[in-house]
Amino acid sequence: MHLNDRHIVITGGTGGLGTTVVQAFLEAGAVCHVPTSRPPLRPRPRHERLRLVPDVDLTDEAAVITFYEDLPDLWASIHLAGGFAMGPITETTLADFQAQFELNAVTCFLCCREAVRVMREKSAGGAPGGRIVNVASRPALAPTGGMIAYSASKAAVASITQSLAEEVKGEGILVNAVVPSIIDTPANRAAIPDANHDLWPKPEQIAETILFLASPGNALTSGALVPVYGQA
Repeated sequence: MHLNDRHIVITGGTGGLGTTVVQAFLEAGAVCHVPTSRPPLRPRPRHERLRLVPDVDLTDEAAVITFYEDLPDLWASIHLAGGFAMGPITETTLADFQAQFELNAVTCFLCCREAVRVMREKSAGGAPGGRIVNVASRPALAPTGGMIAYSASKAAVASITQSLAEEVKGEGILVNAVVPSIIDTPANRAAIPDANHDLWPKPEQIAETILFLASPGNALTSGALVPVYGQA
């Protein structure tokens, strides 16, 4: 799974899961390009292969186009950026519903589209090829009440993943998504303090799965929605 000097985009790379994923890719030798719209959750030491790109709004089409156009080339694009909201349907406004689609589905769509464009035009070695990994969520696959806006937006991420995998089949671009349950992050522990946190999937475990799917070692798997539920 070595990615020596391969250029990797990781959106949401300053969040709870993202920080761990970025570290895993740096340890694998990748050059990580991380678009940011806010300061990291915790300070990150400088690293010669880490490129933090400030003021990138991933819901803004022009901003996403510019970010990807500025890449030297691209092997993989990992899309962790998103948001979560819950509430009964009668208390979910249209604005709430649209906000979840902007944060989850729109960011995924724009980044997938531009990643494919760059992989076709700027691939190392001159031939198309690369890896895309999205993040869906268990409620998108297993019906869960009280979070319709979130579930629907993540179901869109799952559909984008499988449809795109078919569209680029034969180009050497493999597209997959991981599907976590509640991730064991400090924020989630604080939100649900009485849960058995030992059963939740750990960021390091999910990062390992993403790293494999994005690596040259994955030569077959595309269009998969890979459960990373832990024991929860």
